[in-house]
Amino acid sequence: MIKIRVVTPLGEYLDLDVKSIHVKSVEGEMTILPKHMPIVAALVPCRLKLKDGNDKDLDYAIAGGFLHFGNDEALLLTDAIEGKDEIDLERAKKAYERARARIDKKDTTTNMKRAELSLQRALNRISVHG
Repeated sequence: MIKIRVVTPLGEYLDLDVKSIHVKSVEGEMTILPKHMPIVAALVPCRLKLKDGNDKDLDYAIAGGFLHFGNDEALLLTDAIEGKDEIDLERAKKAYERARARIDKKDTTTNMKRAELSLQRALNRISVHG
């Protein structure tokens, strides 16, 4: 089993023993199983999929962050995380619409990188919600 802790600026969100961790880093998707080699990875906004001891999938939307793994212990630092049941779908859809409008407007004063990141986070939350 892998011990995973997820920490946000608000404190510890999660502390579980799991069979696997699936996330997306800047290098691509990865699945971590027990005895995986040590790794540090920068994460993009993505679905965090954990498999618990009963083989149940636990899905979360994360806003990117960093993952440190070694000795079957994982520490995931993220600015924001929401479990599938915590996601407000209407709020996520509105965030998507706002981000899409900012991008489509093509205003030179718009921070496009920030707008695209907002769009990615909203799409991720909508996808995880299902």
